[in-house]
Amino acid sequence: MQNAIFGNKSINMKTISPLNPADLPLAWEIEKLSHSFPWSEETFYSNQGDHYFNLKICIDNIIVGFAITQLILDEATLFNIAIHPDYQGKGYGKALLLELIDNIERKDIATLWLEVRESNQKASNLYESIGFNFVSKRKNYYPTKNGNED
Repeated sequence: MQNAIFGNKSINMKTISPLNPADLPLAWEIEKLSHSFPWSEETFYSNQGDHYFNLKICIDNIIVGFAITQLILDEATLFNIAIHPDYQGKGYGKALLLELIDNIERKDIATLWLEVRESNQKASNLYESIGFNFVSKRKNYYPTKNGNED
């Protein structure tokens, strides 16, 4: 991956590829920085292996985000997606999610499930813009500082 120069502008080059075991320590750091209530380290490291399709997004060879997706038969569940706070709001999460969808469609996966905190309006807007739709609500599922939220 290289930077491209157009006139006087330098364009950051992004790549999306599989999340490898060597990437996990940096991805774990992104997890902690990106979520108010991150997964435990044990949970994070256990969501790898044969039944998972996990991707990373890199900008100029630096991991800035990841997606963790479990595959079972013809269904997938996006368990976790995170973009480093310094790179949020630049379209990297959308690019990662679209690449994930493209890849799982090629694997003949019929359905992609995901969950989102009710208060995470940025993520909800992203999912709706891609075409996800509401199926159901899990009451009090996510921890908060003052209890739980849907």
